[in-house]
Amino acid sequence: MGSNDFITLFFLVAAVLIFFQLRNVLGRRTGNEKPPRDLYTPRDAAGADTPDASKVVTLPRRDTAVEEDRFAAIDAFAPVGTSLNASLREMNKADSSFSPKEFVDGARMAYEMIVMAFADGDRKALKSLLSREVYDGFDAAISDREAKGEKVKSTFVGIDKAEITNAEIKGSEGQITVRIISQLISATYDKADKLIDGDAENVAEVNDLWTFARDTRSRDPNWKLVATESEHE
Repeated sequence: MGSNDFITLFFLVAAVLIFFQLRNVLGRRTGNEKPPRDLYTPRDAAGADTPDASKVVTLPRRDTAVEEDRFAAIDAFAPVGTSLNASLREMNKADSSFSPKEFVDGARMAYEMIVMAFADGDRKALKSLLSREVYDGFDAAISDREAKGEKVKSTFVGIDKAEITNAEIKGSEGQITVRIISQLISATYDKADKLIDGDAENVAEVNDLWTFARDTRSRDPNWKLVATESEHE
């Protein structure tokens, strides 16, 4: 056998081996194969690929879950079904950053700052915390005190209780009323340093209803005091 015949036989054997390997890997066509799937056909058009409806789990809509979550803090603060809960939900809808707990914490701090600023005659501090109408009232009282030469000495002991009693939306303005029960030592002296009002030693309990407001459309997140009322038990 010549060298050419040997080479021809070698390639023939190699071709047969390659054919059998491809057959084992790829299989043979029998005429029952499924046609290739058209990748551009909508998935629901292919019956074989349509999922069983009974096995489909419908997930809750994201906006519903978010809404339930945003009201969780309010529901923990005021019982569901009460008018206060409903009004606080409306407040949150108008101002998504609103949180009743954070509001009460802020109201407590504002209360102490306002009470002490009024006692000290600090108009600058009051101006940033009060509405124009309330500021004018506080300013007039301070001016009257100054004209008489009177001075107030106060010690803020603390707040026993602070709770939201009412909340409402008036147009774009949100208003929240808070009942605050505080402990305060306050005494007023005339220009001769004679005690004319209050008590310099004993702690007095003060019950107030303060209403705060802010424009829910405003970028300014701060609430201002718009009304004050003393409450007597």
